[in-house]
Amino acid sequence: MGTTIVAVRRGGKAAMAGDGQVTLSATNTIMKHSARKIRRIGGGKVLAGFAGSVADSFTLFERFEAKLSENRGNLQRSAVDLAKEWRTDRALRRLEALLVVMDAANLLVISGSGDVIEPDDAVAAVGSGGPYALAAARALLRFTDLSAARVAEEALMVASEICVFTNDRVVLEEIDSE
Repeated sequence: MGTTIVAVRRGGKAAMAGDGQVTLSATNTIMKHSARKIRRIGGGKVLAGFAGSVADSFTLFERFEAKLSENRGNLQRSAVDLAKEWRTDRALRRLEALLVVMDAANLLVISGSGDVIEPDDAVAAVGSGGPYALAAARALLRFTDLSAARVAEEALMVASEICVFTNDRVVLEEIDSE
């Protein structure tokens, strides 16, 4: 999953950052530098980011937004409903992506194998550069007073220096978590 998405909570704020690189996996060719892999949904109260196939991710964004609407903005219920449908639906089951979603109270990672994971700490990261961004964000949270947005941005920059499928064109969104 050639991308990096990182989500961070700190000081009453929640931030999500994603890189802009789109890589054609068949040839390992960079096709685009400035893709937006993060969206505001649910009336701007929810941030969602994806790692994986672009077409698959757009399908999942649409499905998740529909679940949010059905569940009147309840992020956890919507995530569970999407994960169930994703795992059991014959067509959706083939989609290769991960979603990171967050609202004022929750941070979740959703997978096609039925996983809905709420991290123990205030950070989650997915994609090829996810482990690098996660390590950087955890260190920044422990040893600095940077805001959630700055931690997410800096963690993504660290990942872009290590992961060839992650670039330094950061898209950053922030919401109040209070």
